[in-house]
Amino acid sequence: EIGRRLALGNFKQLNLIIRGDVDGSVEALSDSLQKLSTEEIVVSIVHKGVGQITESDVLLATASDAVIIGFNVRPALQASKLAENEGVEIKTYSIIYDAIDEVKSAMEGMLEPKIQEKVLGIVEIKETYKFDKATVAGCIVIEGKFARNNRIRLVREGIIVHTGELGSLKRFKDDVKEVSTNMECGLIIKNYNDIKPGDMVEAFEEVEVKRTL
Repeated sequence: EIGRRLALGNFKQLNLIIRGDVDGSVEALSDSLQKLSTEEIVVSIVHKGVGQITESDVLLATASDAVIIGFNVRPALQASKLAENEGVEIKTYSIIYDAIDEVKSAMEGMLEPKIQEKVLGIVEIKETYKFDKATVAGCIVIEGKFARNNRIRLVREGIIVHTGELGSLKRFKDDVKEVSTNMECGLIIKNYNDIKPGDMVEAFEEVEVKRTL
């Protein structure tokens, strides 16, 4: 199942090697970290054991792309040097909840951000006329701000009929970068001419929002 989901590319795995001072703390930490697994990210305990962090742990971490978690233990001197050379991360803790919180934060960093849409402004089309093969719309801004470089969508009776970008934005005869609420303006939608009085044009942007577990 894991192999299949990895192949589909919608699944991530955080590999960990756990070392602790006694069996009880190793098992408690291992169980707590595995419970953080979600449908998108699985915490996999590659190896766990009692005692100091060794060169063997570092070599295993290198081979399995794992992070080493130490609880009330320290790495051997040679293990520290090898980890530095191999680029292996060793994290040591004396409080179990600190380890859990940090692994949880690392997992949140692995999540794909959520794309959230934000409507910036809305204009209502009052009239249209043809100019040089394009349809020019005379509008009024009824909400927010409307900028020349915003992505836009044309809405007719609540139905989206086109999504694209502006070809031009004018106030009277002047090109402008932005218009605000209650201002009149003229606009052309790039490569699109099916515009009618009563249509609404929304300006929007898509922003990435960090997800949490």
